Amino acid sequence: MTKRFALGIFDDEDVLLHAIENIRAAGVKIHDVFSPFPVHGIDDALGIDRSRLPIAAFFYGLCGLSFALWLQIYMLGFDWPMIIGGKPHIALPAFIPVSFELTVLFTCHGMAITFFIITKMYPKPKVNVMDVRSTDDKFVVAIELQDGKTDFGQLTQLLRSNGASEVNEKEMTQK
Repeated sequence: MTKRFALGIFDDEDVLLHAIENIRAAGVKIHDVFSPFPVHGIDDALGIDRSRLPIAAFFYGLCGLSFALWLQIYMLGFDWPMIIGGKPHIALPAFIPVSFELTVLFTCHGMAITFFIITKMYPKPKVNVMDVRSTDDKFVVAIELQDGKTDFGQLTQLLRSNGASEVNEKEMTQK
């Protein structure tokens, strides 16, 4: 499927943030913004909701803690009970280091896998890059052009009046 985009190229991050607010206020839906580095406040300007990744992290950590406790209680209490220094088989204070490590391990791996799946950053043969300069020193605002609904001339004027150094049109094949 081929989609057309209007690309507004910006040189400064502060100008970009104000432009995003003005473009959204004009009722134009921004497809995405590409930046060479993270820009503080861009999520709020784009109206992106807060990530739910911390909730997933909590549940991954809970799974790791449960697994660690089950593993240690089963091994030391039922599978191969050993009396070490007269201590009981199931001594929870001794389980704290392993429980902590497995909680962290499950949380980190679960968050990384979840992030890559949600953002669709898994390995694939071709990556669509809107503008190569967005990986170096420019900020790119991509707005999808819909046939019969979006006027490229008005969009160009809106982007230029908000500080875009140039406006280009690009067709992208998306899967």
